[in-house]
Amino acid sequence: MEMPAPDAAILSRKPELVARLGAVLPEDAVITDPAETLAYECDALTAYRCPPLAVVLPATTEEVAATLAICHEMGVPVVPRGSGTSLAGGALPTADSVVLGVARMNAVLETDFENRFVRVQAGRTNLSVTGAVEDEGFFYAPDPSSQLACAISGNIAMNSGGAHCLKYGVTTNNLMGVRMVLMDGTVIDLGGRASRCRGL
Repeated sequence: MEMPAPDAAILSRKPELVARLGAVLPEDAVITDPAETLAYECDALTAYRCPPLAVVLPATTEEVAATLAICHEMGVPVVPRGSGTSLAGGALPTADSVVLGVARMNAVLETDFENRFVRVQAGRTNLSVTGAVEDEGFFYAPDPSSQLACAISGNIAMNSGGAHCLKYGVTTNNLMGVRMVLMDGTVIDLGGRASRCRGL
């Protein structure tokens, strides 16, 4: 597969882009060193590789929103990345794109054992969701083979399953809602708790 030619106009604005991203993210959350961006040049489908223009590692929804708003305004493509365990090339960047990794977004935000509900950030690993609730006798059912490393955001993107899906269903059968950031930085909520959920 031949990668598309990068947009020269975007490449020429890299210093401006990096400066703007650095103004809304912590210093260590913006990666531009060519050697360091190599870690993000592909996912587990390693046959195709392309280092991105930059990598950002936000820790909050607000940082994601600010990043996307800047990239949208400047016309810079963004490639979201969970843990990079997919074999489908879903996190494959182009040379003029920004990879938005969610690895730092790994907190458990809420647990409600009575209603069998847990709310986690996008970068939380599949197995660590179970780890957060297993002391109360619960587990997170979708269990892909990469569950030790794969991120919940990637599970949602790929509708991951696993051995337990035969009894409990795949990710969509275990997902009640999503807080999503659109490309222009707008934050929206889809679904929610069962009492409020309609059609998710």
